[in-house]
Amino acid sequence: MTFMWHDWAGYIGVVLVLLAFLLLQAHKVRGNGLIYQLMNVLGALGVALSLVFGLAPMNWPAFLMQAAWVCIGVYGIVHSARARREARDLGSKLAP
Repeated sequence: MTFMWHDWAGYIGVVLVLLAFLLLQAHKVRGNGLIYQLMNVLGALGVALSLVFGLAPMNWPAFLMQAAWVCIGVYGIVHSARARREARDLGSKLAP
């Protein structure tokens, strides 16, 4: 069996998503942390690439789930960055 780049992207993506979930359950990362969110977004992108470029017919339900996973992850990254910026701005206003 020959592995193409998109196969590797899919396998690496699965490992990233599962590792992110394991680290979350082990309390090694926070659910709203950048590392957790990036692992999920990059993992979902890898799986989506393997679905789009793979030789099998397109699995639309799996692709839509990965697209939603990416959107939710990006939302989490943006929301967390905004919350950190607001907290930093509030802290600088309260400082003497």
